[in-house]
Amino acid sequence: MVTMSEGIVDRFSLQLTFVLFLSVVVVTLFIALLTAPHRDEISEFYLGNRTMSPLRNGLAMCGDYLSAATLLGSTGLVALNGYDGLLYLGGTVVAWMMVLLLIAEPLRRAGRFTLGDTLALRLTRLQRPARLALAVCTLAITTLYLVAQLVGSIALLTQFTGEPGAATRTLCVVVIGTIVIVYAAIGGAPGATVIQIIKAVMLVAGVTITAVMVLHRYDWNPNTLLSAAADHSGAGTRFLEPGLRYGVSTTSKLDFFSLELAIVLGLAALPHVLMRLLAPRKVDVLRSSVVWAVGLVGLVCLAAGVLGLGATAIVGRDTIAETDHKGDSAVLLLAGHLGGGILTALLSCLAFVTLLAVAAGLTLAAASSLAHDLYGEVIRKGRASETEELMVARLSAVVIGVLAMLLALVSWGANTATLAFLAFAIAASAILPTIVYTLFWRRFTGEGALLSLWGGLVCSILLVLFSPVVSATPGSFYPDYDFAWFPLQNPGIVSIPAGFLLGWLGTVLGERRQPQDDAAYEEFEVRMLVGSKE
Repeated sequence: MVTMSEGIVDRFSLQLTFVLFLSVVVVTLFIALLTAPHRDEISEFYLGNRTMSPLRNGLAMCGDYLSAATLLGSTGLVALNGYDGLLYLGGTVVAWMMVLLLIAEPLRRAGRFTLGDTLALRLTRLQRPARLALAVCTLAITTLYLVAQLVGSIALLTQFTGEPGAATRTLCVVVIGTIVIVYAAIGGAPGATVIQIIKAVMLVAGVTITAVMVLHRYDWNPNTLLSAAADHSGAGTRFLEPGLRYGVSTTSKLDFFSLELAIVLGLAALPHVLMRLLAPRKVDVLRSSVVWAVGLVGLVCLAAGVLGLGATAIVGRDTIAETDHKGDSAVLLLAGHLGGGILTALLSCLAFVTLLAVAAGLTLAAASSLAHDLYGEVIRKGRASETEELMVARLSAVVIGVLAMLLALVSWGANTATLAFLAFAIAASAILPTIVYTLFWRRFTGEGALLSLWGGLVCSILLVLFSPVVSATPGSFYPDYDFAWFPLQNPGIVSIPAGFLLGWLGTVLGERRQPQDDAAYEEFEVRMLVGSKE
């Protein structure tokens, strides 16, 4: 049995991974500095090159969303849980369809730099309090997701060195965090876009080639692959049937439904994804870009499913579980069997680059919201110059990056999936109701926006605090205590309806609508349907 204290990657792979990762970082940093905004224009810093082709935009969207969790965690979930893991991957593709069909085009036509601009255009009252609430929600979501990426870098390092010491953990987080800060603070959106596109190309190519190697091993017959996976799963045909992980009890079924609900609805409200939707100058380019993103994400998820099944068939489910009970090592173990140290190093480098890219996008989204919504519109009340706002955005990127590094070092033993899923739940519970009501409900008011944003945020966090994530189970933060009165680990099934309900309640019980409210909505509706000249 290979234990995590020993690591699973040999010295050659470790050295090659370091060389490859260093080469990619040097090249992308150089390109990011070359493409960084050279003028004090906030539009260039926030949105980057707005005339990119649909394919490049689609690659950037794909790169913004797909994290190391897709390469490592999702593959491991399939390897350990079979059908249930594949069902989880399906939710990711459905989530992008929601973005394409529901919010992409209306939001682009009505938006400017952030969602706060759309709210301000729509609401006649309480614009600044709504921007403040939105900035807080954005900061909560991006910080949780960013900490998950940095903690994930430690987990990935563990695959090489075994359980790292305090100095090694600190060095890993500081190095990754510093590179992310440089991408976001200096490169802005142009710099972040460079690494997103490079990362997306590497990810699509890497997982596709590895999946092809798996399918070639089984003569391109999916039935043969499925049979081999079932035979080496230790569960027989149950591996290919629903319920191996999430069907044990009614609670686990509800938990899985809650998780899928948060993923499908939360993607459409993640701040860094929303900013990417605002980047294309023309709506037809946005539409084609999202179609490309859907196709690319679908391809990666399909390949991840093949890799998960291949890992079970070739490595064995028991070996994967003994090496890492979460399954994160499955794809690296598979790579070692298929391509030896070289393929292992390539996929390991890809995982580190994926962490960097997602973290850069998150940092930029948080910095943009703090600088534009909080500082520019709430504190300075729209009187800040572009140079001043740009300086605040760069400083915000540094502050957020340092804060995330400190939180990652404090919570390095936390389950990264839990942090990421909470971010999705907050996005789906607080920001999504506000987006939907803003775009499609004439009666929506500032009171509804405030109640939806604050209520969805507080509800999500409270439910997680009083769930098995924090107490009552061996894997909890405080396993020796029991105050988990909420039985589910994922709050979405309760917090998402609560967010929509609170938005409706705030609107109905708030101040009576005035004639100017109807006039504002009619003007907003025209812009949402037709767009405006820029």
